[in-house]
Amino acid sequence: MKFLSLFILMLSNASFIFSQEISNVSLAWAGNSVNTVVFRRNSVITYKKNQFTSFYDSAGNVVLAKRFLNSNTWEIKKTQYKGNYKDAHNSISIIIDGDGFLHVSWDHHASKLRYAKSIAPYSLELGPETPMIGKNETQVTYPEFYKIKGGDLIFLYREGASGKGNLVLNRYETKTKKWFRIHDNLIDGQGKRNAYWQACIDKSGVFHLSWVWREKSDVATNHDMSYAKSLDGGKTWLSSKNDNYTIPMNISNTKPILIIPQKSELINSTSMTTDDKGNPYIATYWRTQNSTIPQYQLIYLNDNEWKVQQVSSRITPFSLSGVGTKRIPISRPQVVVDKKTVSVIFRDEERGSKISIATNSNIDSEVWNITDVNNDDVGQWEPSYDTELWQKKKKLNLFVQKTGQGDGEKTENLPAQMVKIIGIKLSR
Repeated sequence: MKFLSLFILMLSNASFIFSQEISNVSLAWAGNSVNTVVFRRNSVITYKKNQFTSFYDSAGNVVLAKRFLNSNTWEIKKTQYKGNYKDAHNSISIIIDGDGFLHVSWDHHASKLRYAKSIAPYSLELGPETPMIGKNETQVTYPEFYKIKGGDLIFLYREGASGKGNLVLNRYETKTKKWFRIHDNLIDGQGKRNAYWQACIDKSGVFHLSWVWREKSDVATNHDMSYAKSLDGGKTWLSSKNDNYTIPMNISNTKPILIIPQKSELINSTSMTTDDKGNPYIATYWRTQNSTIPQYQLIYLNDNEWKVQQVSSRITPFSLSGVGTKRIPISRPQVVVDKKTVSVIFRDEERGSKISIATNSNIDSEVWNITDVNNDDVGQWEPSYDTELWQKKKKLNLFVQKTGQGDGEKTENLPAQMVKIIGIKLSR
């Protein structure tokens, strides 16, 4: 293991400097992007002075690891559980509740819920695999954990299949140490489509949710961007104009915040955050109707109006179509906001498949500066980060591993690669 600290001058704007710290964790499976998909919520997470992460090794074992923050010594635990690691949907998601217990969900692609909890606070030893509720848990995909005020947890997942599924919402109470169902069907595909969402909870406890619709299993049928928020932990939902939404929300009783036609190379399952005032920011990509080139885009709420900015200036066209995990020349993006500075994190073959960050220090200026964090080729990596550490201390810790990805759920002949936690600080 190595710990490095280095400074990289921003190529396009010399007033920005990235400070980078790298901590090597362990070698892990890299034949596809299952360890590095953008929708891992969470891949790495901090609780008090401890940071936890997880990944599949090259035999498909679920592996957990933890360290003290600012230490480079990782405690690594190969658990008793395995997953179908050759399907990139089947990622591992983790969270720490308010009592310090680790919760883990893994190995899902329209399959039975797999969930376990640590036997003690701060422990990497998992207890037995158990249901959460025991209902609507047979066709699970995209498990995501979120922590709310007081240390309780929210758990989101899709029940059903691509192009035909619903969004389920559970809550965990630290007081009772039990899960209960808030909504069997928060966003209803009505048997005809499904919502691909991204979510976040802001520092005031407001639950923000946005989504694109997909009409069929073909990714080319993604369209539109919608949004809703909850002020009561996910029970009731409002539009950005504070109009009440009927539950379940569907394509008829909600209005999109932005019309994006099918076959626009609109990607699904990206990222969302808020600024200190609770204004939501959604990062994604699509191509406009007068262009053949998909560009990274930022959709954000400013003065109660939804606005769009093009983040990138890419020159290479590509097309999204087909089913399964695709091999795509760019990653899905992550977005974070610190005061007035918005940063979009991504990987693009045009830039050598490196970790890149587009930064705007004044959103009203619409000026974006893009730099590469280092010179490493990260393959088919997509960004995920320590959401708790960012929210509490504005420290950006990325889960990074070079991974392959064959088109349509295929794997590549790439040997095990090092899992790294890379801390990045942007300064002027």
